[in-house]
Amino acid sequence: MNYRYVGTSGLRVSPICMGTMSFGTWSDEKESFRILDTAYERGINFYDTAEVYPVPPTADMAGTTETIFGKWLKKKNRDSLIIATKVAGAASGWFVPPIRSGLTAIDRHHIERAVEGSLRRMGIDYIDLYQVHWPDTVVPIAESMAALDRLVESGKVRYIGTSNENAYGLTKANTIAEYEGYARFQSIQNNFSLLNRRFLDELALVCRREKVSLLPYSPIGGGMLSGKYNQGEIPARSRFGEYRALPTARQRAMADRFLNERTLSSTARYIDIAKSAGMSPTTLATAWSMNFDFVASTIIGARDASQLDDSLAALDVTLSDEVLKACDEVHRDILYPMG
Repeated sequence: MNYRYVGTSGLRVSPICMGTMSFGTWSDEKESFRILDTAYERGINFYDTAEVYPVPPTADMAGTTETIFGKWLKKKNRDSLIIATKVAGAASGWFVPPIRSGLTAIDRHHIERAVEGSLRRMGIDYIDLYQVHWPDTVVPIAESMAALDRLVESGKVRYIGTSNENAYGLTKANTIAEYEGYARFQSIQNNFSLLNRRFLDELALVCRREKVSLLPYSPIGGGMLSGKYNQGEIPARSRFGEYRALPTARQRAMADRFLNERTLSSTARYIDIAKSAGMSPTTLATAWSMNFDFVASTIIGARDASQLDDSLAALDVTLSDEVLKACDEVHRDILYPMG
């Protein structure tokens, strides 16, 4: 396995990270264990979860994913694995999480409550990478960084990262950390795929200059780039088919962002590129996201273990200049299909 470092940290991770957000809803405990075992047997040492998982988040299910992961972890050598989890973002943001009475904030109180809960559910005494799930627009960044630094000083957390953040937030946070002597964000976990190249506009430059690693999530666009939505109808038991049927406006809006005429048109062309290159479109999309110098590890997901084959195949793929050029041409013709 060709391990990569996360930022300037001591974390050496596999270039693919196993995401777990389906554990407890779309994947029951037995299937979750099969998914984890499949990734582990393939050499994956990096696993990502969150206190609000599984998705869609609900008050009665929050924390279930960490509990399932913790049960699996009991039979493994803890020190051989890199475990990442997240504190739920602020209720002042784009989503009110169904935990702690919907009053979450990225302050000392909520951060400490969150990390204690995650440690307890997973049955571990330290977390390798602790991430802010999304930013707090009210609590000052300096206060948040001070609270996160306390976790590092206590030994409960080795390194910290952020997620769903913009160039200003990442730069401001690490500037404060440097000035105050706090732990810095070593990583940023943002949506990044062939269908969503927004990260390249500004954040890629910040990551390169400041030595922060991207951990891309949704490398296959929430399943879009697998090609399963390009069959003429929305498949049963699919993420965006289910999201469109939910009463919550946020899930329906997310489905429309990922699944629309422009993303379908782009995906059709990527399917042709993958076919010409002798690989599945899922392998193409995963390998593309791993191809950038600022990427440490690409986060993949699955409802069942059989879905992992094409994603994990990207570990053995190096995309040619010809394939990369063809992918760039699709983006130039259909610019930012997700908006």
